[in-house]
Amino acid sequence: MRKKLKIAQIAPIWYPVPPKKYGGTERIVYFLTEELVKRGHKVFLFASGDSKTSAKLIPSRKRHLAKDKIPWSDTFWEFEHFSFSFKKIKRMNFDIVHSHGGIRSIFFQDFIDTPVVYTFHNPLSVNYFQKMPPGLKILSLHSKNLNVCFLSNSHLKLCKLKFKRVWTVYNGIDINFFKFSKKPENFFLWVGRVEPKKGVENAIKAAKMAKVKLLLVGKIDPERKKYFEKVIKPNLSRKIKYLGELPARELLKLYRKAKALLFPLEWDEPFGLVMAEAMACGTPVIAFKMGSAPEVVKDGITGFVVPFLDKRGKKNIKGLVEAIKNIEKIKRENCRKWVKEKFTIEKMTENYEKIYYQLAK
Repeated sequence: MRKKLKIAQIAPIWYPVPPKKYGGTERIVYFLTEELVKRGHKVFLFASGDSKTSAKLIPSRKRHLAKDKIPWSDTFWEFEHFSFSFKKIKRMNFDIVHSHGGIRSIFFQDFIDTPVVYTFHNPLSVNYFQKMPPGLKILSLHSKNLNVCFLSNSHLKLCKLKFKRVWTVYNGIDINFFKFSKKPENFFLWVGRVEPKKGVENAIKAAKMAKVKLLLVGKIDPERKKYFEKVIKPNLSRKIKYLGELPARELLKLYRKAKALLFPLEWDEPFGLVMAEAMACGTPVIAFKMGSAPEVVKDGITGFVVPFLDKRGKKNIKGLVEAIKNIEKIKRENCRKWVKEKFTIEKMTENYEKIYYQLAK
């Protein structure tokens, strides 16, 4: 029997762990931390003071940054959080450190002797930008000394940097929370942050062409209010409704009742938790073939993965419409089974545990 580990989990500081609404990374950190504690490891969570955990919480500040309306551009608060965390870690004799803080947390690694593994929850794609962004340039200078995890094989492939060690670990969800529903109601669902790359316009166009009811759920950041008012709001009607950002239990009800989740992204999503959450309820997913979608959705079995462009080189809205019309062909039981096999908290934690033991001294 392997010895239990002393593990430091470093969360981002923008939202609490777990988040009340928006915050995919924080939700994953919460699931992972709680499962590691269940397995007998001694876990310390470095996060905001308004976080809740079964682990030992070590806060760098009392409240998360979004609570104090600190803008995303004010990154110095992140550096303060990472500096605090690594300073504490240096004194505490951990077996392994797991950082979920992205590129900005890598600069502190050399100040401790404990092995560190980083999970990059956001895209690090060279192709997504016209030129390599400054953050990725900095990462390229350090990458050969880093142990890193990506959320999907497509996420890893698009980065194109060389690392010391690298793994793919799919995110996991609480399969017991997302209850299965065999009989849906007559509407489709879109869930995400309200912005162009998340495909909300594509979902609306497809729903209109297919003449189906569509419910929109998601957060509107302050900088996207004009986009919503100008582009999305004029399309709202009796059949196309925006419900705002909903708590988890209200969203669960919609997942279970929807005929399908529309996920026609226009960027390379690293994972896409909402796809796994919907399928866990038995709700198939209709997605564009972008980013992780072909890995998360089993085409023809748990939904449809539609080519992004049609034969004329234009966005394939007609392909989405065809998928909508054929959604009855997908067995909802297959969706649930697929998630239980691939995307549970237990599976995710098991994969991270293997990595910890490889790296721990």
